[in-house]
Order: sequence, then C-alpha cells, then structure tokens
Amino acid sequence: MPRKSRKNVGLIGLGIIGSRVANALRGAGFHVFVWNRTPRAAPNFLASPRQVAELCDVIQIFVADAQALFDVLDAMGDALTPSHIILCNATVGPEATLDAAKLVQERGAQFLDAPFTGSKAAAQDKELVYYIGGDDKTLESVEPVLKASSKAIVKIGKIGDAAVIKVATNMISAVTVQTLAEAYAIVKDSGINPQALVDALKNHGVRSGVSDAKLAKMLERDYEPHFSLKHMFKDVQLGIHIANSLDIDLPATTATAGVMYGGLTKGWADEDFAVLARAYQKDEAPAVLEPPAPPAKPEEKAAEPAAPAPPPTVEKIEQPVEPAAAKPEEAKAEPAKADANPAKAEALPEPVAEGNGAAAEPPRQHTPFVRIRRWFGTGSPT
Repeated sequence: MPRKSRKNVGLIGLGIIGSRVANALRGAGFHVFVWNRTPRAAPNFLASPRQVAELCDVIQIFVADAQALFDVLDAMGDALTPSHIILCNATVGPEATLDAAKLVQERGAQFLDAPFTGSKAAAQDKELVYYIGGDDKTLESVEPVLKASSKAIVKIGKIGDAAVIKVATNMISAVTVQTLAEAYAIVKDSGINPQALVDALKNHGVRSGVSDAKLAKMLERDYEPHFSLKHMFKDVQLGIHIANSLDIDLPATTATAGVMYGGLTKGWADEDFAVLARAYQKDEAPAVLEPPAPPAKPEEKAAEPAAPAPPPTVEKIEQPVEPAAAKPEEAKAEPAKADANPAKAEALPEPVAEGNGAAAEPPRQHTPFVRIRRWFGTGSPT
C-alpha cells in the first residue's frame, strides 16, 4: 500500500463534482486517493473510507446528503485521528454540519464547513467557489487543496454558517429557474420565438449566470444533469426546514418545492433542474397565435364571454410516490409525506434501534428532508 504523505489528499464521492475535483487535485500535483459507494475505474480507488483516512490527513467529502456523510465518518472509525482535517463539501444544512463537526472533533480531528457553488462546467474548469465556516488556521493549512479546484474561497463565519449560506443561495437558484420556466412558457405560447427572451435578458438587470445557463438548456431541451432536480429539491427542503425552525414563511420557495416534487414523480429526478420547463413543452415548435375573430355584425348578438377559469386546485399529498432512483454512486433523496399546514414542515422522526432487551445506541440517522404540505403546481402529482 502507498505510504502516507503530506501530498496525499483523500476524496470521497465521485459524482459530477467530486470526480472533477479529483482530476483538478491530480493536476495540481497532489496524490489523490478516492472512494465511492459504487466502485469506479479511477486511479488510487480504495476499498473503504477507512483506508482513505489511513493514507490521507486531508479529506474532501462530496456526498449527496447527511446520511451519506455520517455513513462515511462512521466507516472511518478509529482511523480518524487528531492529524486529520475533514472538509465537508456536502450540502447538508447547518444541523447535520454541526453534528458532523462534533463527531470529528470528538476524535481530535479538525473540521471545516466548506460547501461550494458551481456545477459541472465550473468543476471542470477549476472555478468552484467554496464557502467556509470554521477556524482560520485550519483554513490556511488546507487552502492549497481548495485552490486546486476553485476560483474563490469565501470566509463566511463559524461552522454551520457556510451551510446556511449555501442553502440560501440554492433557494434563489431554484426559484429563479422556476420563474424563468414560467416566463419562457408565456413567451413561447404567445407565438414569440423564445430566443427573443434570451436577447431581452442580455441587457436586463435580472440577468445572471443561472439565467444564461438554464434558459439555454430550456430552449435546447437539453436536460443533461449539471445540477440534478433531486439534489436541488433536497436543498430547497433544507431551506424550508431552516425557515420552520426560525418561524419564517417561504411562500415562493415552498411553491417551487411543490413543482419540483411533481417533476420527481414524473421521473425527472436525475435530469438537470432546468427540466422544470418541460411542463410547458407540449409541442416541438413555438405556438402560432390565431388571428383575431372578426367583430360581430350589428344585427347579430355578440357571443357571451366565457366564464373565467377556476383557480388551480390545491390538493394534499397523501401518499407521495417514490421519486426516480438516484444513480448508484449518489445517496437517494427520500420524498416526504404531506401534512395539513402548507407553510410549515417538520423533520422526519428519528428511527429507534431495536434491541434484545439491553440498552442499545440507535443507529445514526440524519434525514434533513421536510414534509411538503401541499401541491403548489398546475395540477396534482401523477
């Protein structure tokens, strides 16, 4: 087995981002040792997280959710020592981040809350942005590792603060893309080439990197995942969970979560979250406006105007359908049951371990998903 070295960096989670960060680290001259839940044909692929910890003092963790994060830390066992620095690059929310930090620190190791922003292209081009919560000295010691795959490192505050910022910024992205899909639908169904919306936004104050990237995908109907719908839905749930703990209502975010849940039930989980526009893409070409009807002749009585359409029905989700399965290497986001209050949500209950009469420690379970109370889309999930 290779020797432990200061140039060794461990990386756990070889999904869309993790695999590209591993390449960036290799390009920067690090010896990279990796592990993924599903074996990959990758250089220095090890048999377990424990082996990664045995060879590497600095370990980046790119996993899909809190349960996967705790599974990895538990699997390291006593191989996690005071010599280690764990970089939590997963988006798991502040509660799970603080719990993970406590577990790592109890073993004497150091922990940085280090979620990132940037999707597949940014990771490929080494242009991620890391948000950092934690000790300045710890950050200084791992800065070369983070710089290998990033264009900026933004210090936010203490452990848990970066996790909140990451969730808040993803809430903005989610609502932006849903609004963009709605604007696209209005333009398209008005008989206007949607390219006109692209041209209009070029000089508009709301233009952003998200609007440029996602509107292009909508027009091309290309939903290859750069940031999957299932992961954005998980992050939006985290935002609602944080808001509930602070007694804050999030009407726009909650409505977007409902629309996203509808997309999951339609099998869109592993596609890019720009796929929300598919709900409006029922034809292959822009609709053409019908010419206006000629005015009624004076002797003829004009037709009675049509009654206004009733508002959309809001239905409870009694039995949410399991969304499409996640890819093997990524943790699966578990949809949640409905409840009566549309604005509030609750964390799922902690499971209790079964024993043989003796007191037993319950297995670590972190499921930071929240219950989506109602369907806020254009129809009930199917």
